[in-house]
Amino acid sequence: MQVKECFSINDVRTLVAKQLRVDIAFLTSETHFTNDLGADSLDRVELMLAIEGKFAGVEITDDDVEQIQVVGDPIRHLNTKLRR
Repeated sequence: MQVKECFSINDVRTLVAKQLRVDIAFLTSETHFTNDLGADSLDRVELMLAIEGKFAGVEITDDDVEQIQVVGDPIRHLNTKLRR
């Protein structure tokens, strides 16, 4: 399966807002999952699984989850996967 070519911050913001039950207006690319949104490690893993489900062909490893700390990180991660 081919990965979508362009990942929008709004796609990720919408997914984060829904998954973590927060107001999308509060989310920027620098909003920290744990410090700003109170997401624990299980919340973050579930969020990454939701991202994998939304974006066909994307795989996020456990090591990747540790590196993804703010809302903008999934976009950078997805775009890095595209370049490979």
